[in-house]
Amino acid sequence: MAVAEATSLQAHVLDFLAYLEFERGLSRNTLEAYRSDLLQYGAWLSDHGVAPLEVEHADVAAFLASLAEGDPDADRPPVAPATLQRKVACLRSFHRHLRREDLIVDDPTVHIRAPRQSRRLPKVLTRREVDKLLAQPIGTEPAALRDRAMLELMYACGLRASEAVDLDVGDLDFEDAILRARGKGSKERLVPVGGAAIRAVTAYLQRGRPALVGLGHEPRLFVNHRGQGLTRQGLYKIVQRHAVTAGLGEKMSPHTLRHSFATHLLAGGCDLRAVQEMLGHADIATTQLYTHLSADRLKDVYFGAHPRATR
Repeated sequence: MAVAEATSLQAHVLDFLAYLEFERGLSRNTLEAYRSDLLQYGAWLSDHGVAPLEVEHADVAAFLASLAEGDPDADRPPVAPATLQRKVACLRSFHRHLRREDLIVDDPTVHIRAPRQSRRLPKVLTRREVDKLLAQPIGTEPAALRDRAMLELMYACGLRASEAVDLDVGDLDFEDAILRARGKGSKERLVPVGGAAIRAVTAYLQRGRPALVGLGHEPRLFVNHRGQGLTRQGLYKIVQRHAVTAGLGEKMSPHTLRHSFATHLLAGGCDLRAVQEMLGHADIATTQLYTHLSADRLKDVYFGAHPRATR
């Protein structure tokens, strides 16, 4: 691929990403993933001498096949089915964009099908394990108060890691016990907040956050030791550290609290539609995954307790 063609592809990618950000409202994480996917796609096209606006169905299929098969000689393992599905979605969206802009006549991804992905049930903590985790940040040091407030709020509201670090101080209405969370695609939702989380956040705002922020003017609710907004990487490290201390390291990530939130609500009789709204799921089929977890948990309890219930 000539330098001019590579530059042309880069320009089309930037235009596409701008469209996704400003017109579709996709999240920063999705935009970054798509940018990475298209850079990889562009490199493959260049290596195979395919001009970016002359791509055919066979080219897209060959690119995806190379990802699915991997390359042992280059020490490149096959990509996971979920990753391959995302890349297919990215390429479809990109070529549809080129078609809308009249840059290509035919969409080479029309008949491309992503591989079916077997849905694995997410890991979920028991209520006792949640209690053990939330009890780990001990003491009244500013960092301990922050960690306790963050863990309590993530479990209380089913927050994604990105949503937790994006919270501003004013997003929690203490009087009405409601949290405003900004989810995927910058969509906002309101989630009730329980008393334990309210008390933990109150203690953090009164005695923890002022010591961390000092004279700064950081709007984010959760901050690091420099008084700056906590990053997702920082949050992951904090959660993992407390999980290891609680003996839950192998089965724990920030998202585990979100999975546990949904599963425990459904197991307690909460309406599926209400859980969908609190999680911010666009499709209720995504929320229904947690009903399987609740059913599995009930079966374990049943077969373990009923005197005539043998498997």
